[in-house]
Amino acid sequence: MKNTKGYIVLGIVLIGLGVLALLQNLGVLNLLDLLPYITIDAGDVFGTLLVTLLFAGGGLIFLVVFVVNLHRNWWAVIPGFTLMGLAALIAFGNRMGEAGAGMFLGAIGLSFLVIYLVRREFWWAIIPAGVLLTLAVMVPVISAFPGAPMLGPALLFFGLALTFLLVYLLPSEEERRRWALWPAGVLAVIGVMLLLSLGNLLNILWAVALIVGGGYLMLRAFRN
Repeated sequence: MKNTKGYIVLGIVLIGLGVLALLQNLGVLNLLDLLPYITIDAGDVFGTLLVTLLFAGGGLIFLVVFVVNLHRNWWAVIPGFTLMGLAALIAFGNRMGEAGAGMFLGAIGLSFLVIYLVRREFWWAIIPAGVLLTLAVMVPVISAFPGAPMLGPALLFFGLALTFLLVYLLPSEEERRRWALWPAGVLAVIGVMLLLSLGNLLNILWAVALIVGGGYLMLRAFRN
């Protein structure tokens, strides 16, 4: 058991290093850029680095508690991912702009998604996961397309519709909640109406594709 816990902690450390390496290669983070700040403005950088490490360390502790007993300590993944996302927001928020807020919301949303994957009986976790992940996508999209003010709300309603559709589809046949199809359908219709208000043919075609795809999934589910 001790060896297993050691492997888990080592795995988390390796994942953290891998994330840093990935950010470095994607151009989001350049570790060499920190060197001038360490020598020129060491006070501010040290303070930011200290706060970031404190939040990241707290998040890592909760994640270790989570992985030691996934079934019993499922709750620990929420503060774990939240603190990790907050640490990333403090470290890279100024550089990422609106995407930083989306990243933070996405981190919290992923924690609920992990809860559902670990405890399938907690179907309710799909709803906060879907809402937060939808907001995580919507925030940077609104910033990237300021000329389409209705695009963000349309994405929000489509994301919520997809969330309730997953509430219906993901559980087993015996545990399916057919009531979730009603809010999914209503939210999808509102999303289509918002897209149509943009007056863009591409958006109209995209809306039609979503309707056809959603109808196919529902028809297939009813047939099964």
